[in-house]
Amino acid sequence: MTVKKILIVDDSPTERHFLQEVLNGAGYEVLIAESGEEGIDTTRREMPDLVLMDVVMPGLNGYQATRTLTRDEQTRHIPIFVCTTKGQETDKIWGLRQGAVDYLVKPIDGDELLARIAAL
Repeated sequence: MTVKKILIVDDSPTERHFLQEVLNGAGYEVLIAESGEEGIDTTRREMPDLVLMDVVMPGLNGYQATRTLTRDEQTRHIPIFVCTTKGQETDKIWGLRQGAVDYLVKPIDGDELLARIAAL
């Protein structure tokens, strides 16, 4: 799978900036959403090749947004990486059960993220 366009869904301006810098530096086109609801809308409208989904956000959390996207006929083919501070094994299992294909715990290592994207 060739990944060119990546959507970052995160309510933290600091996290969005860091991820955007890493991804832009590697040549990816980056889209931004600041909430789970906006992430779902942007995914449906823009059809990115990959979604990086935070979990802890006001309103719709990342698990709920991931579940919505992976159960939607239009977006179920788009891989989702959960990127969160929630590092317990049960959190990871729950994220993968919602349909995520990978789970990274913050702080995200830029090189590791790029390697996992390349492995898709």
